[in-house]
Amino acid sequence: MSGAEIPTLVAAVEAGGTKVRAAIGDASGALRAEATIPTARPGETLTAVIEFLRGAGLPAAGLGVAAFGPIDLDPHSPGYGRLLATPKEGWTGTDVLGILRNGLGIPAAVDTDVGAAALAEWRWGACRGLDAAVYITVGTGIGGGIILGGEVHHGAGHPEVGHIPVERRSGDDFPGCCPFHGACLEGMASGAAVGQRWGRPAGELAGREEVWDLEADYLAQAVRAVTYVVAPQRVVFGGGVLRREGLIGLIRERTGEQLGGYAASPDLLGGLSDYVAGTALGQDAGLLGAVALGLRAAGEG
Repeated sequence: MSGAEIPTLVAAVEAGGTKVRAAIGDASGALRAEATIPTARPGETLTAVIEFLRGAGLPAAGLGVAAFGPIDLDPHSPGYGRLLATPKEGWTGTDVLGILRNGLGIPAAVDTDVGAAALAEWRWGACRGLDAAVYITVGTGIGGGIILGGEVHHGAGHPEVGHIPVERRSGDDFPGCCPFHGACLEGMASGAAVGQRWGRPAGELAGREEVWDLEADYLAQAVRAVTYVVAPQRVVFGGGVLRREGLIGLIRERTGEQLGGYAASPDLLGGLSDYVAGTALGQDAGLLGAVALGLRAAGEG
């Protein structure tokens, strides 16, 4: 590679409730080194992350952190990058970004795991080239990230797509599992809701058509809501529940019913095959989102 430009490398951390993934990545979205570390106490966990990234032998120019929340995302706040009240024992108030940034000595940026995943899908995946897009992840809970003009949208905090209200389908008497709202989107359609309603985890219900027909109905209501509020060019779904084959097609079908022939964009009325899509990056979306954040922290877009 004599005379060739050396690509910028960055450190990436995806911090989840049960595990933390750490990697060195580059602007192509390639991961050069990667490790998975169990999420234990904050000091123990973050020290292990720093040791791995330092020992990878690949000089990183920036750091991106995709974290579980809630987390302070106001860059002007003295608590930027610090976890707020979280059910993850011992982690409330942890300065995740500050500890990692100081331990590595490089510029850093942070977002929620789902916000970072939305950014990754915009840069390398299913939302590439779009000005407005929404990424929704359906796992144990439900979260959403919104991309507007190539930026992850934040306002007074970050979007909470999982807590939008949904209309209960006739005959569905499940009370909902959200401790705050009961029968909101997360309370009715998350992986936790599926397991509680049907008595078995989603992964064991593949052949139960009634399960996925109901799931698609509630998720299509979310598509309708973000369609009318955000007006995105695409809505992308990820997360463990979406591994069920055929669910994206069912959501498209129900979305058409939910829109009822009314949409500001004539393209939507012509079909939804390009509008409701599955993730292109799969389970790596959050980690690659951290790479994208690291590149921005390093001044690489």
